[in-house]
Amino acid sequence: MRPPPSWRRKTRGLSLGLFALCLAAARCLQSQGVSLYIPQSTINATVEQDILLSVEYSCHGVPTIEWTYTSNWDAQKIVVWQPGTQANISQSHQGRVCTFDNGSLQLFSVGVRDSGYYVITVTERLGSSQFGTIVLHVSEILYEDLHFVAVFLAFLAAVAAVLISLMWICNKCAYKFQRKRRHKLKESTTEEIELQDVEC
Repeated sequence: MRPPPSWRRKTRGLSLGLFALCLAAARCLQSQGVSLYIPQSTINATVEQDILLSVEYSCHGVPTIEWTYTSNWDAQKIVVWQPGTQANISQSHQGRVCTFDNGSLQLFSVGVRDSGYYVITVTERLGSSQFGTIVLHVSEILYEDLHFVAVFLAFLAAVAAVLISLMWICNKCAYKFQRKRRHKLKESTTEEIELQDVEC
């Protein structure tokens, strides 16, 4: 004897519902892996400034956090650590970085060569991982250029003032010299006239 058709529909609906519930649970478990939030993906800085590469992550358990650096010049690992443990800092960045338990990294006294891409990878103990990138652009301080221009203009103004003063002194000397010469010419012409008058 066959079950009634309505019972088959109920069984099929129940199995579809159970399948949907399992699928939702699997998605929920996948979403509970690693999540990474980067509030500022591009940072502009000037030379000798301290920079905070700020991130936040969430995951189950204690993850492994790794920062790497890539630029036109090279690519290198900066630091690897687990929150609450000692960080393994590369030789090139020893004394120049500070790590935080939320995954953030602080760079001290950046230079132009520090410009590039900073990639963070957060890996959970079960193997799921998430990565993000922060672009850092470091530029020279413009005030030094402006300072140089200001000093150069002040130097040119001082040279101009000295040259103007020298020209004024030369003009005065030339005027006195011409005055003395005219006076001598007048004396010599008056003497000639007197001699001519005496001869006549």
